[in-house]
Amino acid sequence: MLSLLGFLMVAVFMYLIMSKRLTPMVALITIPIIFGLIGGFASGMGPMMLEGVKDIAPTAIMILFAILYFGLMIDSGLFDPLVSFILKVVKGDPLKIVVGTAVLSMMVALDGDGTTTYMITVSSLLPLYKRLDMNPLILAGIAMLSMGVMNMTPWGGASAMAMSSLNLDSSQLFLPLIPVMGFGLLWVLFVSVVLGRRERKRLGVINIKHSANEMAHADELEGTAQHLDYRRPRLVWFNFLLTVSLMVCLIMDFMSLMLLFMVAFAIALLINYPNIKDQQQRISSHANNAVAVVSIVIAAGIFTGIMSGTKMIDAMANTLVGIIPDAMGPFLPVVVAFLSAPFTFFMSNNAFYFGVLPIIAQAAESYGISAAEIGRAAILGQPVHVISPLVAAAHLLIGMVGIEFSDLQRFLIKWALGTTAVMTIAALILGVISI
Repeated sequence: MLSLLGFLMVAVFMYLIMSKRLTPMVALITIPIIFGLIGGFASGMGPMMLEGVKDIAPTAIMILFAILYFGLMIDSGLFDPLVSFILKVVKGDPLKIVVGTAVLSMMVALDGDGTTTYMITVSSLLPLYKRLDMNPLILAGIAMLSMGVMNMTPWGGASAMAMSSLNLDSSQLFLPLIPVMGFGLLWVLFVSVVLGRRERKRLGVINIKHSANEMAHADELEGTAQHLDYRRPRLVWFNFLLTVSLMVCLIMDFMSLMLLFMVAFAIALLINYPNIKDQQQRISSHANNAVAVVSIVIAAGIFTGIMSGTKMIDAMANTLVGIIPDAMGPFLPVVVAFLSAPFTFFMSNNAFYFGVLPIIAQAAESYGISAAEIGRAAILGQPVHVISPLVAAAHLLIGMVGIEFSDLQRFLIKWALGTTAVMTIAALILGVISI
């Protein structure tokens, strides 16, 4: 009965999110409480929820300061020299333009926000694509592929949700995935070369320079997101070195990721915007994005706390173990890696990582497979997730580029699946997941 109650709770939770009857935050809080009451756990739910929120708090804090930090870097103009350099180098060569699209979108996607990535990439390069009559699907597709890999960072959302639902920290789940992400980015560069060569063969190379008029048009496309008053061109090298230092410290794992981002953000804010009013404005400008993500992560603490405290997750895992053939047990990480692509395409990340993943991870333990390994595998489907119509940033992208969603999906699906396949193979070779 406990297993049935748990599966019913997950089904109701997923239905309400996917049908947009409830927001993810409200569903994560209310649905487990209702089913906990139905199961007769009223007296113990307070401590269960508190324990879940305590476990999730470090991840939520890390995400908050990561969003603020990378938002601040974009505001200060850290990526402006990269944009200018790419525009100068690519000129009228379609191959260089497509590869430049990949490099720019990868760098901007460091902040984990698809909206920002698409706005900067498209506003900078769409004039060139139009002038050369290049296929706009390539611009949108390469930006999405880059975002699909970079979305695996903890501040991007998917990894944070997996860490939250499985009670893992970044050293257990994310750090082993960094070299795997490197292979994913190499695949994106390979795809950009293939598509760029096709465009070069179709159009040839045209000697042009990115004119002032086109730059003005790019600024117009980006709209009010770019405020020159907030740019800090004299501090570009400082911001670059600070960001590189942050990434090095992250890889070395000598301090909590949460603390690293808190310290880095404080330093960046103080140096770039010493005036208190400017500091408040910069924080406020990113508050909406930060609150939207962090509130969901904190609310997930209640969901996971009740699932664990009531032992629903254990009962559901035992049921799954009885269904899964013994021969398939050792291959669960690979199965999860490939299933995460369609699962996160047809349902939201919230529904998959908070509703489905904990059950799979609990079942995998009976085969000696750690939750961390299942969590890593579950992240590898993100390149397919970003082309889902459930992703709001994707609609912004197709609107800016002026294409149809169905055309983009048909064009990109094989390359997105290829990214997941390449990263899964790399994860197996590197021992990040095993069979």
